[in-house]
Amino acid sequence: MTTPTTTASPTTPPAPLISLTWTDHVTGRQGHLVVDRLVRGVSSGGLRMREGCTLDEVAGLARGMTMKEALHFDADDAQARYIPLGGAKGGIDCDPRAPEAYGVLVRYLRAVRPYIENIWTTGEDLGLTQDLVDRAAAEAGLISSIQAVYPLLDDETAARQRLADAFAVEVDGIGLDELVGGCGVAESALAALDRAGMAYPRARVCVQGLGTMGGATARFLARAGLKVVAVADIKGTIANQAGLDVEALLAARDAYGTVDRGALRDEDRELPADAWLAQEAEVLVPAAVSYAIDATNQALITARWVVEAANMPVLPEAEALLAGRGITVLPDVVVNSGTNAWWWWTLFGDIGADAEEAFGHTRRSMRALIDRMLARAEADGSTPRAAAHALVAERLPVMAERFGWYR
Repeated sequence: MTTPTTTASPTTPPAPLISLTWTDHVTGRQGHLVVDRLVRGVSSGGLRMREGCTLDEVAGLARGMTMKEALHFDADDAQARYIPLGGAKGGIDCDPRAPEAYGVLVRYLRAVRPYIENIWTTGEDLGLTQDLVDRAAAEAGLISSIQAVYPLLDDETAARQRLADAFAVEVDGIGLDELVGGCGVAESALAALDRAGMAYPRARVCVQGLGTMGGATARFLARAGLKVVAVADIKGTIANQAGLDVEALLAARDAYGTVDRGALRDEDRELPADAWLAQEAEVLVPAAVSYAIDATNQALITARWVVEAANMPVLPEAEALLAGRGITVLPDVVVNSGTNAWWWWTLFGDIGADAEEAFGHTRRSMRALIDRMLARAEADGSTPRAAAHALVAERLPVMAERFGWYR
């Protein structure tokens, strides 16, 4: 496939390289694909499915993926096999629980098949599991949802087997692929606590969403000694200032992260949906939907840190208001980048199909990123998000020079 070229500076990116909307001829549902950038001719970014998903949302997520990839580029590490890709994202405007959802997913993948075959590597995101994406991709005639990256591998057969082996690894009955992202989010929060000198047992946590990312984050934070005092799902908020039984709640959730209320203890309280924002806690983890915290409901937050496990959960005006109140937002482009990086660390061979190796590599990488971002924010007198953007701006020209921005 021939890809466009541009003379725009990589430090001031132009509009997305590709932006398209597809309409399903059966249901009228729409899907979107945005390829923000290509590096070595390939981009990376998941596929989400939710009611109300828009092209603007997907474009923002694609730009975020460009940043996540760049942040994991270490120009000084000559041993690293993983060379970051460009950023992209897909989105389908459909409730994943709807009866027609799977058929829409298959037809969408069939429609964008040339992009997946050549330039866009994708996988699970909000509303979709990797198993479902893989099944639908096969039905759509694809070899794999990440086949566009195969030509960049030194040994495709060995790399694909290594990734398949990693996906087969389970820890306490949960797949490694479901845990690494939460491990990265948890390590981001722990790094912030360490810099502030706060002992883990003194820190209380509220988590919105007990799906793949939120559930794993809650588990890692609880096991580190933090007290999870509230979790929220589609049914509302479950709270207990004495601490929730995280393992029991995780065992009682369905495939969409909704907790069976029959598993609650007598001392656990059921509260309205937004109550998780207002609970007394030091760490708030929005791990469900985009745009969850706006200029109005941010006033409910008293936590010291908001750790963005979801993509784009805090609106810009809300973040400015939070910063004005001394509340630090750790941005999604850093915090939740561990899942994407783990795929590539494993596929390219920086790590093997081993849980402890994966967790150790994720922790070291995420802690280094968080420390670098927070140190930059302190030095510049800026927010962590502005510091992350500054770090990306430093990396992109080097990536463009070494690997080609669109080529």
